[in-house]
Amino acid sequence: MKLMKKLVVVFLISVAFIACASNAHVNIDSAVGRGAFDESIAELDSSKDKAYSNKDAILYYLDKGMLSHYAARYDESSRLLQDGERAIEEAFTKSITQEISTYLVNDKSRDYDGEDYENIYLNAFNALNYYHRNNMEGAKVEIRRMSEKLRDLAVKYDQIRSKMQEKALEDGGEVPTNPDQGGKFSDSALARYLGMLFFRNESNIDDARIYRDDLKVAFANAPEVYAYPLPASIDEELTIPSGKARLNVIGFGGLGPVKQEEVTRIMIPGNNWIKIALPVLTKRPSNISRVEVVVNGGYSFNLELLEDMEAVARETFREKKNIIYLKSVLRATIKGGTAAALGAAGNETDGNAGAVLGILSLGAQIFAEASEQADLRLARYFPASAYIGGINLDPGTYSLKINYYNRNGQILASFNKDNIEVKENTLNLTEAICLK
Repeated sequence: MKLMKKLVVVFLISVAFIACASNAHVNIDSAVGRGAFDESIAELDSSKDKAYSNKDAILYYLDKGMLSHYAARYDESSRLLQDGERAIEEAFTKSITQEISTYLVNDKSRDYDGEDYENIYLNAFNALNYYHRNNMEGAKVEIRRMSEKLRDLAVKYDQIRSKMQEKALEDGGEVPTNPDQGGKFSDSALARYLGMLFFRNESNIDDARIYRDDLKVAFANAPEVYAYPLPASIDEELTIPSGKARLNVIGFGGLGPVKQEEVTRIMIPGNNWIKIALPVLTKRPSNISRVEVVVNGGYSFNLELLEDMEAVARETFREKKNIIYLKSVLRATIKGGTAAALGAAGNETDGNAGAVLGILSLGAQIFAEASEQADLRLARYFPASAYIGGINLDPGTYSLKINYYNRNGQILASFNKDNIEVKENTLNLTEAICLK
């Protein structure tokens, strides 16, 4: 009964907060959709208390950090993304024990600890923050951190899973099998591409070539993620003709996935059914079909898809979903078993006591059904795709127009970049963002 009371409180608080948070993001999302990033930051700050609870510090850091990057507030973005990264590291350290000791508590009642793809990509955007601030050493450090996280990703959850299974057996429960096996994604073409550019900037062609080759290996090793051709411009990046300067453009498009709830039911001993509610990553639609760069002087080229960040999010989430599944089954089994035990006791007890037990059993069943809800939190403003391209030009000052097209060939968004100085023997990298 103490456990039931605790879970009821958690459930009611979670429902109330989710209703407020979803409404609080409407104005922020509207400004983001219009590309009004300074306005979106102002809206986020004004609605912070409604949009983020005290358990959502990581979400706040990541959301505002990404919007600050888009708004070219690179100092602010770095500070926020670094705060988010530290908070994710602290949360994971705690989770080794919390996942074991608190699997009876709905995930929504706990501190948000970040998704793996968020933790990976925050370093990519922080690397770009450093580049825009002319700090190439800082940019390379971020790429190395990103590579380290990718290397550790395959074994990240092994300790949590094994200890949770041990705990379940100690408590007299059964250990469910995992419905899916993830862990196929272990390298990022975006990380390798940025590393290649950063080392080329230093005329360190040997290391730049290693990053380029690792980029190709990343494509080969994860065909589920990289289900499209390797960008043709990759092989041009390390063969810049003498006397020419290379202009690189990276364009981000669309918005990353959202979470939706997927409900299933499984049978437990005693012919009773329990509800399992799992978060499922769902792709947000994007109208972007093509990205074109037009350079004054009659030059133009299309950007090519380098990283399907939404596919990376989906692939890296599979392993965490296995842990969520394990916890959900254990939690739902205990709640369902409580209801069944109360019902059985009521059937065997006469008079008012039996009726009370029957009512408690019905209440426990209703609560078990209503309280089992998936945690649908995640950062809202990471892009869905990264497109790249480049062109060799005579050194000089240029104006660019970057056009995002929809499937009907109409321009969704157009960005003018004036007075771009393209220098020889240095990195000339320009960004564009269209989150439609």
